[in-house]
Formats: sequence, C-alpha cells, structure tokens
Amino acid sequence: MTGGAGFIGSNFIHYWLKKHKKDEIINLDKMTYAANPKNLGGLPEDKHKLVVGDIADAELVNKLVKDVDAIVNFAAESHVDNSINNSEPFIHSNIVGVHVLLEAAKKYEKRFHQISTDEVYGSLSLNSTKRFNEHTPYNPRNPYAATKAAADHLVMAYVNTYKITATISNCSNNFGPRQHSEKLIPKAITNALQNKPIPIYGNGMQVRDWIYVEDHCSAIDLILKKGEIGEKYLISAENERHNIDVVKSILKLLNKPNSLIRYVADRPGHDVRYALDPTKIKKLGWRPKYKFDDALENTVEWYQQN
Repeated sequence: MTGGAGFIGSNFIHYWLKKHKKDEIINLDKMTYAANPKNLGGLPEDKHKLVVGDIADAELVNKLVKDVDAIVNFAAESHVDNSINNSEPFIHSNIVGVHVLLEAAKKYEKRFHQISTDEVYGSLSLNSTKRFNEHTPYNPRNPYAATKAAADHLVMAYVNTYKITATISNCSNNFGPRQHSEKLIPKAITNALQNKPIPIYGNGMQVRDWIYVEDHCSAIDLILKKGEIGEKYLISAENERHNIDVVKSILKLLNKPNSLIRYVADRPGHDVRYALDPTKIKKLGWRPKYKFDDALENTVEWYQQN
C-alpha cells in the first residue's frame, strides 16, 4: 500500500493487521509533512515494512509491486488550500504517481484500489436534498479535486483498455485519531486545548458529510473482498453537519467557550456542501459502526491523550 504513514493510511494499517493477523503490509510513503512516523507506533515489526520513497519512482514501485497481492493507494497531496497556493506537488503525486502505480499493476497483473474523494463531484446547494451517487458527473472545483478526478479517470481507463482489476472508492470527510492538525476537526481540538482562536471560513455554514476513519477502513476492506472490478463505491455514514456546529460540539466536549471561534475570509471557490449516497456499498453489506457524536468524543479524547 502507499501513503500508510498519513492519517487514513495509518489507520487502515492498524485496522487491517488487527483483523487479518496473517497478512503483511509493505508501506511506501514519501514521508512528507502530512506523514508522521508516530502513526505507525505499535505495529508488529514482522508484519509491517515502511519503505521511504515516492510513488512516482517507477523503478522503486516496480520492485515492490512484484511481490504483493494488491495495491491500495492512499498516497496523495490532500490539502485544498495548499493546492490553491501551489498545484505542482498535487499533479506529481495525485496524477503522475497514480500513473506509475497503474503501470506496475498492469505489468504484474495486481489488484488495484484507488482511494478517492467526494470533492471530485464538486459542490451541492446548501438548501438542496440532493446527494452525489456513482453516476454523478465529475465537476472538480479546485486543483486538489481536479488531480483526484484525473486519477479516477486514469484508473477507469486502465480497467477498460488494459483490463486491470481495479476499483475506486470516493469517501466523505474522515475524522479520527492521527489526523494532521491542518484539518478542521483536529485544528479545532488542538487550538481549543491551547485556548487559541479557531479559524472558521466565511460564516461556517458549509456542510460536510462526516465519517469516522475506522468505518472508512472497514468499507475498503469489503470492497477489496467483494467489490465488482471496474466499479466505484461511495462511502458515507450519512452524517451531514455544518462546520460551525461541528466546532461548537468540540468546544462543548472540551468545556471551552464559543468565543474562541474566529470567522476568517472564505477560501477561493469554497465548495458549500458535500453529501454522498452510500446505497451501493450498503448492498455489499457494509454499515458504519460508529455514531457521529460517539466518534467525535473518541477523537477529542485521543487528541487530549496524544
């Protein structure tokens, strides 16, 4: 797998090795700012091997892919603000890197799964009840989303042209342990713990569809086992919340005042609402295990302890 020292990737390794005790994972990670060696603490050394390297390094990727059963690609530049400031690293990792992985999957005939995002579909109206589904046309609205959309199209093109055995999952906003503090929930928690102001874009009424990271991991597990080749699956726990309400819930859990909230100028081209319809993956038998409020409490406790 790739990107296993980051937030979702590291949670997936912990989840997978706990559930599949006989399996071994080779974890290729470039160890950029979003990766954290501490995320890999407590993993069995005989079952997990970290290889520091770039997914766009074809020689290294080919060497590693030769001996594995499947490639799960978590590696990505993922912070929208960073993509607006400089999109080049996003094109390198999210498009060029995925192309290198696909070439290796084709050469060695390996199962491939691409971790994508709901942001490829664009934005929904705040007042609408519509949700994205697997047939929604792609409409990326920032450089990050555009690179992820390009990668998804590449994966589907390789399935169609070269008959590789690949699937894609587009997931809603993840939260939970080990997430980088640049993201909304960990930023709100860590700032509140230090009594620092919590920046909120615009009026904070943007809606995100939240999922606890372990529920995302269990969905990927199911897709790898039962997913239909050449298909994409939307993963959502159907927890739509306004950003401002999420932050207020965190402040309440920490017994901190709402006066820590600071409204700041909105991000350029900020998507207003994301919401995914998980009907298709539910037909495979997946259900989220965690309720939003319980998962948020678990997350706050994790950051307090770590």
